[in-house]
Amino acid sequence: MKQENLDTKPWWKYGHVWLIISGPAAVIIAGFITLAIAIGTPDPVVADDYYRRGLDINKTLAAEKDLQLAPALQTRNHVVTPKPEATKP
Repeated sequence: MKQENLDTKPWWKYGHVWLIISGPAAVIIAGFITLAIAIGTPDPVVADDYYRRGLDINKTLAAEKDLQLAPALQTRNHVVTPKPEATKP
């Protein structure tokens, strides 16, 4: 029998092994970095009256929108309104 020349290097000396290990290792490291950021950065506190503040903001935005549309509304109403002399026979 002929004995074959077997490659008997240890597993850590093969490049493809490290390629396979690097994917999950990168995910684990990224998870710990994300955890550190989450623990180190506090979440902003929501105000107790957040709903009322939101309603006030909506009212302000609606008022600003009405002011922006005012000239267009006036012009439209002026065009639609008939002239008084045009209605007389």
